[in-house]
Amino acid sequence: MTSDVLRQFTRRPPPKGERCDLCGEPLPSEHRHLVDTSRRSLKCACPHCHLLFTRPGAGQGRFRAVPDRYLSDPGFVLDEAGWNRLQIPVALAFFFRNSELGRLAAFYPSPAGATESELDPRTWDAVLGRSRLVELLEPDVEALLLHRGRDGSVTCTLVPVDVCYELVGRMRLHWKGFDGGSEARADIAEFLERITAAARPPDPETGSDPETAPEPEPEPETETGTAPDPEPEAEAGSAVASTRPGPSATPAEPPPPAEPGGPAPSTGGAP
Repeated sequence: MTSDVLRQFTRRPPPKGERCDLCGEPLPSEHRHLVDTSRRSLKCACPHCHLLFTRPGAGQGRFRAVPDRYLSDPGFVLDEAGWNRLQIPVALAFFFRNSELGRLAAFYPSPAGATESELDPRTWDAVLGRSRLVELLEPDVEALLLHRGRDGSVTCTLVPVDVCYELVGRMRLHWKGFDGGSEARADIAEFLERITAAARPPDPETGSDPETAPEPEPEPETETGTAPDPEPEAEAGSAVASTRPGPSATPAEPPPPAEPGGPAPSTGGAP
């Protein structure tokens, strides 16, 4: 036997659990994701691989890091006639901008998975154009989540796209009978509460969470015609806080969302 063959018997088995789809590193139950834009699917990613693809153009644009920001639009109003124009048979729907098609794509969760709406996209643009979040939406990796309450009010929240597929997975797991059953309704209610708690109104200029956005460093005060004192400048360096809102701590990265806790979304493929 050669040393290579012997090494196969002495090698320790890989740890159980999910692993990074790019580098193979073990992953915790709560981890980040990448969108494979060529296959329209989600990839599980370790922190290093996720950070790598936050840079514009990384990997020739095939993989895009899913952000972790959650933004709300308190001023969004959609009456019953507007909701009916969407022709969504359930009280939940999510919309994301497909970069390949160059338009919004609409889906709603169902016991069979994510179901695509066949409605004319121009109707979605007309209805969703009332929200300021449309302009902030990052293609492929973020979605607008619409929820219609029992009182008829509709909320619009900008969320990471993997959160929408987490919702789809929850419905497939818990749905029973015609109306889903009490377990499914309670699970979806808890899910929506977490989304609402994580969302913040966007900053008018940057679209980030104003509570976590870094404050600009003050300019050193100088007298006219004199140079600033170099010693205060040397002491002024400080770490810049992450501009991403959310419930979990993640490496600082360029804005645009923290991923809420809960089971990881299905990675079998996004439309």
